[in-house]
Amino acid sequence: MEQEKFENLVEEGIKAIPKKFLEMLDNVDIVIEEEPTPYQLSKLKERRGSIILGLYEGIPKTKRWQYGQVLPDKITIFKKSIEGVANSEQEIKEIVRNTVWHEIAHHFGMDEKSVRGASQRRFAKIFCGKIKNNDNKRNQHLN
Repeated sequence: MEQEKFENLVEEGIKAIPKKFLEMLDNVDIVIEEEPTPYQLSKLKERRGSIILGLYEGIPKTKRWQYGQVLPDKITIFKKSIEGVANSEQEIKEIVRNTVWHEIAHHFGMDEKSVRGASQRRFAKIFCGKIKNNDNKRNQHLN
């Protein structure tokens, strides 16, 4: 995917975050890189071959005391990793949106277990909504 198109998907992912959370984002940059650096991978202590879609580096809002005059936190979205796991442009769009949401949740202090649990609930809600919408469309078509 062209860089500009991918950047637009990341911007869409950011805009999909509820306004009340976007307004509370504080001192954080969101950037796109092709893939994680060896240093980033070593900090994560991930198993060899792990696929990293995004990364939050910084001090979560819940752990900030006497916070000031510091470099911004950084959220990195990894383009090659996302393209490697997606089967279509639509999947890339969904993965980017979910990855942006996931990393912003870390900025607000959620640990990996909490983010994954919230993601599962969020996906279930979206998935159930899609099933309900498809059922409604089928029923309308039959009437």
